[in-house]
Amino acid sequence: MKKIIIFFFFNLMANPFIIAQDLIINNKPKQEIYSLIDQYARARDTNDTVLLKSILTMDIDQLVSSGEWRKGIGSSINGMLRSSESNPGARSLRIEKFRFLTEECAIVDARYDIQNADGTVRKMWSTFIVVNKEDKWKITAIRNMLPAGQQ
Repeated sequence: MKKIIIFFFFNLMANPFIIAQDLIINNKPKQEIYSLIDQYARARDTNDTVLLKSILTMDIDQLVSSGEWRKGIGSSINGMLRSSESNPGARSLRIEKFRFLTEECAIVDARYDIQNADGTVRKMWSTFIVVNKEDKWKITAIRNMLPAGQQ
């Protein structure tokens, strides 16, 4: 019984120290992440492989709405170019929210719309995992999702 009471009080005393703390991030990283996603959208619109190589990590992986999983920077860039060619249309990415996991890693959720030539809009979601490497934010993972029932 004595061990149970000691265990209970230990847990009670230690609890405030193990609760997750909210990160307080200043505006600079937030602005840099907005800029990163804008650069990504611009690079996709213009097929700028040089820009893509500078904002993606070498080990990036991308899961697209068709179910294709692209692993590595070469596969991802080639897939992006193929996708832009086979699915023409004006693309827009609008960040809805993001959450910092650490000071150097964040999850970014964005609306991803493609305006088709026939006037219809393909409405999707994109989630980006971004990391700060060598004082520069880069994209290390992308997940594109097409809500159920949409084509």
